[in-house]
Amino acid sequence: MFPKTDWAPLIPHAGTMCLLDAVRLWDQRTIHAVSASHARMDNPLRGADGLHAVHLAEYGAQAMAVHGALLARANGANAVRPGRLVSLRDVQLFEEYIDRLDGMLDVHAECQYADDSGAQYAFRVEHRGRLLASGRAAVIHPES
Repeated sequence: MFPKTDWAPLIPHAGTMCLLDAVRLWDQRTIHAVSASHARMDNPLRGADGLHAVHLAEYGAQAMAVHGALLARANGANAVRPGRLVSLRDVQLFEEYIDRLDGMLDVHAECQYADDSGAQYAFRVEHRGRLLASGRAAVIHPES
């Protein structure tokens, strides 16, 4: 298990907006992170009715960011290149609100393609083995 203190400084998400709590496993192509932030009252994405499942795409995107940062660090990069989420595709939601779910969310992302200009990932978020959301996301690395 890789605690948040190991990788949080590598990504731009800070404070309560850093939604992931830990990384269970990662390799060259995949990452499995966990989070209980969906149930926290101070979740910055939470609305008056609770935390809508559409925000699980942000959990997937943050897993992508952490994965890219861990890869960059493992490959000896001095700095992590900033990324910009530019596309969500085939997003499916299987629950409306998720803040009432107890325990941890499992956030999985798998790199489908990556080069110096950006990356494409498939993501899925599960709760106790039940699929809550899935989709694909693309990020670009804008020129400085």
